[in-house]
Amino acid sequence: MPNIKLPDGKKIPFTKKIDGYEIATKISKSLAKDACVMSVNGILKDLSSSIESDSEVKIITAKDKEGLDVIRHDAAHILAMAVQELFPGTQVTIGPVIENGFYYDFSRKEPFTLDDLKKIENKMREIVDRDEVTKREILNRDAAISHFQKIGEEYKAEIVESIPKNEEVSIYHHGKWSDLCRGPHLPSTGKIGKAFKLTKVSGAYWRGDSNNEMLQRIYGTCWRNKKELDEYLLRLEEAEKRDHRKLGKEMDLFHFREESPGAVFWHHKGWSLFQTLIDYMRLKQLKAGYKEINTPEILDKTLWEKSGHWEKFGEHMYTSETPDKKIFAIKPMNCPGCIQIFNQGLKSYRDLPLKFSEFGKVHRYEPSGALHGLLRVRAFTQDDAHIFCTEEQITQECLVVTNLILEIYKDLGFENILLKYSDRPEKRVGEDKVWDKSEAALLEAIKKSKLKYEINKGEGAFYGPKIEFVLRDAIGRDWQCGTLQVDLNLPSRLGASYISKDGSKQIPVMLHRALFGSLERFIGILIEHYAGKLPLWLAPLKAVVLPIAPEFDNYAKNTFELLTKAGINTEVDLKNQKISYKIREHSLAKVPLLLICGQKEVNDESITIRKLGSEKQETLNINEAIKKISNLNKFPIN
Repeated sequence: MPNIKLPDGKKIPFTKKIDGYEIATKISKSLAKDACVMSVNGILKDLSSSIESDSEVKIITAKDKEGLDVIRHDAAHILAMAVQELFPGTQVTIGPVIENGFYYDFSRKEPFTLDDLKKIENKMREIVDRDEVTKREILNRDAAISHFQKIGEEYKAEIVESIPKNEEVSIYHHGKWSDLCRGPHLPSTGKIGKAFKLTKVSGAYWRGDSNNEMLQRIYGTCWRNKKELDEYLLRLEEAEKRDHRKLGKEMDLFHFREESPGAVFWHHKGWSLFQTLIDYMRLKQLKAGYKEINTPEILDKTLWEKSGHWEKFGEHMYTSETPDKKIFAIKPMNCPGCIQIFNQGLKSYRDLPLKFSEFGKVHRYEPSGALHGLLRVRAFTQDDAHIFCTEEQITQECLVVTNLILEIYKDLGFENILLKYSDRPEKRVGEDKVWDKSEAALLEAIKKSKLKYEINKGEGAFYGPKIEFVLRDAIGRDWQCGTLQVDLNLPSRLGASYISKDGSKQIPVMLHRALFGSLERFIGILIEHYAGKLPLWLAPLKAVVLPIAPEFDNYAKNTFELLTKAGINTEVDLKNQKISYKIREHSLAKVPLLLICGQKEVNDESITIRKLGSEKQETLNINEAIKKISNLNKFPIN
């Protein structure tokens, strides 16, 4: 009979087979009340599942991430149940858990409206109040197909038909309603609670294929309690105000067009911001010993085959065949081109580490439905770098890169950073012994950094393990930006080598490093982090000179010329409009400084400074003002 080992190491013997309810009750009545599901030897199971042999068991509650995910999964089922109770004849398809919530796809002729979402949400609350018991049923494949065909669920039947014939199929019943699902699930609908809200409805193709029927996807969010739900809804509201697409239009930074989906049309101010970030990075990298290079955007297919990208990444590459039947690809990554520069001329161990940086434009195909402003594009610029070093130098160089990344993020206003370590994926190149070396070296560097980190099993690049740098923004959202990857495979595939101390030819290690990742995406994150109110040194337009009446236009123009001569990007607004209108217009465009001049300023040779978002004003002598603004406009580099 089973001995149950708990997470604290304590063992509880039982004289017969047991389930999760009994284990939870044995530990404490309060735990039994809060229990959602259980983990048995690392596998999540329903509380009603039987345990017959010695096992390690953890009772999962809503406090655990896994518990919250189960609550969200149940909420997706209850959403589908509510829809079918309200709108008979609607077919259900799939309804997974996603970040912060869930969704469910439906096949229905009539479109769902916002009023329908309110009705559905109320019906979900009613189902929670009914506290319907949840039961799991196992059927063979053919019986499951028959079950869903009988109740008119053709999509579910199609999903089951794709399952191998000898596999059993799991069906969950919530009261009289049922759904195809692996589980696990809560014991009853009442356990979900009422901290959920339906947020929007959109279109989605069946199985993500544009050749299939367009379905309707209802999104929802779900939390442990009302406090968490309210906080999330406030973040959503704030995120909507900070949407970089809206702010980008107000600030006149960029736009997109259907003629080139996923590619940015940068306006003058947006391109100025883009170039400011590059100039800042160039200075940081120059101090850190990088040599900037540039490689072709189009390369022969044979190079991508040698590197392994063609096999692993080919479907995301843009290609072209020339009249002489050669196939070329627009680069989706910069690394193979960089290795070609390393390969020019003989390299010695004395040259290592050798650091090449590149602001390389890359193109990757993304489905149209996945594109999202600057945050998900098809054409973008990577602040890439590749460090060639020896195996002995890996850990130290990874530490140096990590510190550089953290310095840069701090300069840009991000101090809450999480590291995620990803090891070998299932599809990869290279021998396991090579992966063993690179994984050990990278993990050692992470531990030496003494930063908080998580492990993402199997999420490494196909050529090596990696660290992802995750930033937390001003409203608590996490963004994965920088990456650091250890590669002991690609240099060998592309013939890179150096001469070691003993005169033998050795293959260098290559560290792939990006700090912003994509400059386009990082600019989108920056805009949302600062709600458009960028620090002066980053802002594309630093100041606008505003005369309060036409008779002060000459003084305003002279002030503009002095600021421009001092290297401060400035405009002068001579439109014949009220000063209050001008202030409102340029505040909406998020100009950091409004420089106002009237008779007093003309008499005193001064200017009145009004900072964005402040009602307070400061009047300074024009030379003092220029000196102060110039100091604020400097890059934050020590």
